[in-house]
Amino acid sequence: MTLISPDQPTYVLAPVTDVDRRALDAAIDVAEPGALLMALVHHSGDTALLDEFRARLDQERSRTQAIMGEYPATVAAEVRERARHLLAGPLIPRIAVPDDALFRRMAELCVDDTVGEEYVPHLREQGGFEPARRVVPATRKPPAGFTVAIIGCGMIGLNAAIELGQAGFRYQVFEERDDLGGTWSRNTYPGAAVDTPSHFYSYSFELNPRWSKYYPTGPEYLQYLHHVAGKYDLYPHITFSAKVLGCRWQEDDQIWEITVRHKDGSVRTHRANAVVTATGVLNAAAIPDIDGIDTFDGETMHTAEWRHDVDLSGKRVVVLGTGCTSVQVVAAIAGQVKSLDVVMRQPHWVIPERKVAADVPEGMRWALEHIPYFHQWFRVKTYWWAADKGYSIPRIDEEWYATHVSSSPANDMVMRVCLDYLDRSFPDRPDLKEMLTPDFPPFAKRIVKDPGFFEAVKRDNVSLHRGSLRRIRPDGVVTTEGEFIAADVIIWATGFRLEYLGFLDVVGRGGIRLAEEWAEENPRAYLGITVPGFPNFFVTAGPNAAPNHGGGHNVTSEEHVHYIVESLQYLVENGHTAMEPTREATEDYNRRVDEELDKTVWKHGGTANGYYRNKAGRAWVACPWRLVDYWAMLRAPEPRDYVFTG
Repeated sequence: MTLISPDQPTYVLAPVTDVDRRALDAAIDVAEPGALLMALVHHSGDTALLDEFRARLDQERSRTQAIMGEYPATVAAEVRERARHLLAGPLIPRIAVPDDALFRRMAELCVDDTVGEEYVPHLREQGGFEPARRVVPATRKPPAGFTVAIIGCGMIGLNAAIELGQAGFRYQVFEERDDLGGTWSRNTYPGAAVDTPSHFYSYSFELNPRWSKYYPTGPEYLQYLHHVAGKYDLYPHITFSAKVLGCRWQEDDQIWEITVRHKDGSVRTHRANAVVTATGVLNAAAIPDIDGIDTFDGETMHTAEWRHDVDLSGKRVVVLGTGCTSVQVVAAIAGQVKSLDVVMRQPHWVIPERKVAADVPEGMRWALEHIPYFHQWFRVKTYWWAADKGYSIPRIDEEWYATHVSSSPANDMVMRVCLDYLDRSFPDRPDLKEMLTPDFPPFAKRIVKDPGFFEAVKRDNVSLHRGSLRRIRPDGVVTTEGEFIAADVIIWATGFRLEYLGFLDVVGRGGIRLAEEWAEENPRAYLGITVPGFPNFFVTAGPNAAPNHGGGHNVTSEEHVHYIVESLQYLVENGHTAMEPTREATEDYNRRVDEELDKTVWKHGGTANGYYRNKAGRAWVACPWRLVDYWAMLRAPEPRDYVFTG
């Protein structure tokens, strides 16, 4: 993969003056037509194209059923023909980023859908047209000694480092591992890949036009993060092999003392005015405690601790689990092992996605890199159909749910797609179809995009088993159904223990401990970010902050980091030393969260296991709001909801 790396963020566009006509023609042949049409408007300055093609789309829609904003073939062909005439000579746009009214018209035509006015500033930012707009005035620079400690160096940690640095704050990143990347440095199992589209699952200020696949592999995504760290000169600020053991607030000094065990084994104390946790929540590998596990004569490994020294060729392999990770592993190794037995407690809903393993054509990559604004509009279209369009799907229609497996008509549409995919995949294998059909509504557990799992389980050397493992013997495993399976290798595709900072000793004002505040798997935070009693302590990817209905972790990343920078700048502007949310604001916010989630399959999903609910049954992962609404909540801190010191 080749990454472009100009000095400026990728929303700063330079004209393309030396155009390779053959490459341009090849790009036009495969470019996404909605985004290409918007690039033509930018290039020509002719906004009449919007009315012309709006009429064409409306006319074609009356004849054919559009699918997720996909342009009809006749309209797509006309866009390409127009592009061959208009994209002549240097590619110098006559319209840069349009005003809000024009942007909305362009967005609606690009995605071929109605776009609410509230989405315009959100899409301008997430599409990569412009940086996040600052809300808190920045008339004062942070004091020279004001320092922020960032714990973790994955997607959010890197983002926090970039944004804090650009806002003038000193920062230091502590990373437990010897590499950055978080999930993508840890998960190196065969088939590891992101299940969110490449051209969206990246920073809005650092688009990458050279993704090789529409859904990035783990190694390619890790390379992207390394590119970002290098471009923004983050390495001097990162301390690797540095495990943060705890943080303690010192009231007299208005400072956090952070205890860190370094690579040489020494334990040192560092001081910071604010702490940003960017550790994620799925960190500790969940390995089941099964009778006889220590007696197994073969090899065992968890997908997050993959043993590359173990050769699976010709081996009898047992995989426990059928979630997003398991299906990737199974699809990747089925062809090299002697036998593969997949043991699953519950099947997941599996949805077809034709691009999940597809390469990005070279022409498409050329268009993304060289046609001004094509990439931004392609990102908008990708995001639009993968984000709030799914908001209604996990919500419950009580009258419908009383008589259906699905939770609502919208939820049922997804279920029908999945059921149709099962029918088409297993026309001659009713046994597999039955075993792979869930009995709960889609989205109650994370939905799976098929990377080739359905094809893999039809192989002669692959078998499915419902249940779990009751006992492990030296030569294999015994399932809860009493079946013995001979094995040379056991792979735990059992996910992670969900931990909201439970591994970190955080002591706030007056000696209060975060572990006690969040005991019994009941973490609560204001906006999912700040906690009463813990001044200048910012949690990213906190409780009830995950965009489970759509979008991706990258949205949460940028929104949370923006809010943190705005909050710290508010302290600087007003001469305060610390801030923490009031208990009243926190309790009120979480009351509204619970009320909203009580209407969803994340709370009442009819599934016996999964990490979306805590042991008391509360939905503690999902954010209940539309992505655009949560984005709006996080533009700047609301002073009345905080207590300030100094």
